[in-house]
Amino acid sequence: MKLSRRNFIKSTALSAIFLSAVPQAVKSMSSSLWDDYDEVLCKKKFKLLVEGDVRSMSIGDAIAEVGKSFIDTDYVAGTLDKNMSEGLVVNLTGLDCVTFVENCLVFARCIKLGKTSFDDYKAELKKVRYRDGTIDGYASRLHYFCDWITDNENKGIVKDITADIGGVSYNKNIDFMSTHTKSYKQLSNSNALDGIVAAENAINSRNYYYIPTKDISKSYDQMQTGDIIATTTSIGGLDVTHTGLVYKEGGGTYFMHASSKSKRVIISNEELQDYVAGDSKKTGIMVARPLEV
Repeated sequence: MKLSRRNFIKSTALSAIFLSAVPQAVKSMSSSLWDDYDEVLCKKKFKLLVEGDVRSMSIGDAIAEVGKSFIDTDYVAGTLDKNMSEGLVVNLTGLDCVTFVENCLVFARCIKLGKTSFDDYKAELKKVRYRDGTIDGYASRLHYFCDWITDNENKGIVKDITADIGGVSYNKNIDFMSTHTKSYKQLSNSNALDGIVAAENAINSRNYYYIPTKDISKSYDQMQTGDIIATTTSIGGLDVTHTGLVYKEGGGTYFMHASSKSKRVIISNEELQDYVAGDSKKTGIMVARPLEV
């Protein structure tokens, strides 16, 4: 199944642009040059999405179409954390699980809004990535994905539907970043650390829900293509460890994501519950539904 799906995706002109993307090692040699390259890729992507009439699709289907265009794009970790000073990072040739989800959401929203310039893309990316859409230092980035969901729900971009489709209380104290400061070079700055602690305190004041792994398949009928998935974890102090998208095909419910194991963007061979069950540290999922613009 996976092979035939990929062969179909590779046959599209939209995917071909990104399958030919330059290796990250080459890209890092000249950041200013490849900033321009990202702009070229962004414009080409918009052009082909418009020509493909993605705007007429539902937001979920539009997100999935963008996601399919990224199939086989390199998985690259840590692209947002290279610099000590916080600024908007654009990287369309290497994605981690969160930047994959963000880019799928941003491109789809821009297309639906009819805003398809590079500046439009960057403005929308900043809106979804940062608390209240404003860059104000390291802590203004939505590092914890449960916080990302809440903030984007407040902005009317997504809705947390976890409780509505079978979720139960996710009772967990979130403090991983503030208790593992050596893993985050930016937290050597006391203001950044104070901001992260404040974000953790806010998270811990809210009620969150998750669907335990064994119950995920019971909610398949209530999930839609393009729903955003975050996998909860047994790791102390951490909310989730991975993100991706629901992809419905042939009666199955699959997981589209930037895979650190496969080192590229893929659609899972197994259905979503089986994928989550394959990692003993994954305890279940949160589900956020993108809202029509």
